[in-house]
Amino acid sequence: MTQQLVFVKFPKYLIRNTRYNILNTIVMTATGHAIIGTVIAAKIGNPALAIPIAIASHVAADLFPHWDTGTNKKLKSKSDFFIQSVADLTLSYVAMLLLIIFIFPETNLIYAFIIVIASQGFDWASAPYSFWGIKNPPIFYWFYRLQKKFDNKLDKPWGIIGQVAALIALVIIAINL
Repeated sequence: MTQQLVFVKFPKYLIRNTRYNILNTIVMTATGHAIIGTVIAAKIGNPALAIPIAIASHVAADLFPHWDTGTNKKLKSKSDFFIQSVADLTLSYVAMLLLIIFIFPETNLIYAFIIVIASQGFDWASAPYSFWGIKNPPIFYWFYRLQKKFDNKLDKPWGIIGQVAALIALVIIAINL
């Protein structure tokens, strides 16, 4: 009663039960932005350049058709959306750490963390409205509305496949620079 995925057998509840479906949360939103932010931190040592580039990278990444935990949000319960987003956020920092340890060991971890936060900035700024409907101060709702203008969602599987391919290509290019 398990499914095979990349030589690893996962219990059925991880595949089918959306409440615990961590496997469907591991691509964009925080994780994709964290990978991009880590590459920026590894390749641009000047924070005066890296931070604005990381912020702009969020917009560029969201313009690319992608799947994220907010895709089909209206079909999910609030708790499912929250659990999936927290899992994605956790994975984003694990991905950053693994990239720093194994691929970009010369990059300062604290510096990378700051750049990753900048690359996730739009999501952090809109989170209070997205999760709890907090409109006051109005900046939360403003960021949410702004982000909706450039967020280009694409459902599974193509929203995940395209994103993974783009992120792998980015890391490979960064390694070879």
